Amino acid sequence: MIVVTGASGHLGRLVIEELKQRVPAEQIVAAARTPEKAADLGVEVREADYDRPETLKSALQGATKVLLISGLDPHRAQQHAAVVDAAKEAGATLVYTSAPKADTTEAALAADHKATEEYIKASGVTYTILRNNWYHENYEQSITMAPQLGALYGAAGDGGIAIAARADYAAGAAAVLAGEDHDGKVYELTGDTALTLADLAAEISKVTGKEIAYQNLPKDDYVGVLAGAGVPAPFAEVLADVDVNISRGWLAHTPGTLRELIGRPTQPIGEYVRALLG
Repeated sequence: MIVVTGASGHLGRLVIEELKQRVPAEQIVAAARTPEKAADLGVEVREADYDRPETLKSALQGATKVLLISGLDPHRAQQHAAVVDAAKEAGATLVYTSAPKADTTEAALAADHKATEEYIKASGVTYTILRNNWYHENYEQSITMAPQLGALYGAAGDGGIAIAARADYAAGAAAVLAGEDHDGKVYELTGDTALTLADLAAEISKVTGKEIAYQNLPKDDYVGVLAGAGVPAPFAEVLADVDVNISRGWLAHTPGTLRELIGRPTQPIGEYVRALLG
């Protein structure tokens, strides 16, 4: 039995749909903090609150594999540890969605992922770690706002971003959950090609017919742009730090592992831009 945590979220829903194409629905459990939000997924639903370990024990009962989709809470490393413990107690293999190069990057966004990976490895649980690169969807607001602003803003310089669609990463997770021979593996999952934010601006220009320039800013200036767009100050700092690390090559690696797992090319960013703006 495969249990997917965070099943009512964007990634969780896509993983469930992918899994249903690979294994019988009765072998899948959607675990969610609010079960009602996962009631439409067509599989068994169980309550799983990362802050209430007793719900995790019952949610993972009978599981052979568990997908731990990383949380968004400031205390997520502690929450993740509770899921790891429950998976180990259930005797299940744990699959975790981590961050790119989590063990070596200086990006603040990856700190909790590094801590979780270390906890997983020290726990003795059988594991597979999926280090998901950046998602197309992370740029949704930037893409939709760029035609109005006449520019795409960032602090990533000419750093490459091996970006892919959320659905591609969901397919990769499903392939691992439904497959074999992934134990102990750490996969760097990326899009097939790396693009710069200038490339993304060019794709927006192509779709809209408007000249969209990429405006590269110093980190502090970009924090101000994000804050002005309504991003909470602490998260604006994290996002600007992401861009600085992109400029240093953090997200540029393209090993092709995701493509191999899903058996098809990853979605080009141009397709995503057209879907949003076309």
